[in-house]
Amino acid sequence: MVAVKYDELSEAFDFVSFADPMEHQAFIDRKTSKIYWVSEAMEEELPDDFDDASDQYIAIPHKNALDLGANLALEFAAESMRDQYGRIEGFFRKRGAYARFKELLAAHGRLEHWYAFEAKCTEAALRKWCEENDVTIVDADKST
Repeated sequence: MVAVKYDELSEAFDFVSFADPMEHQAFIDRKTSKIYWVSEAMEEELPDDFDDASDQYIAIPHKNALDLGANLALEFAAESMRDQYGRIEGFFRKRGAYARFKELLAAHGRLEHWYAFEAKCTEAALRKWCEENDVTIVDADKST
């Protein structure tokens, strides 16, 4: 079983999720626990066997693959801003949804609540993904 530090996994997950799916990628090497970051703008030097050893490298998922995109925002709206749910749902039918969503949250004093909710759900989803992929998370002060 491979072990990675949560902070390193989280940073790689953010990198992958920053752009459209497949635009940025990151992989965990099952043998060394090293995380490789790949994008058109920058590419870490990959091991010689990278293309041949597909089972050795685990692709870190994009946030959409873990249902942490628009659906998470709508879940937050349903729980925390029921009176604005229809409006927020409308945001996610067009481009620029997150900007409008965050503007509305800020106007209602809910932006920090959103960030805390998003962080909690992201950590839970990443930990579940790790369990499903035989990846152990090593926290700064303990193993889980």
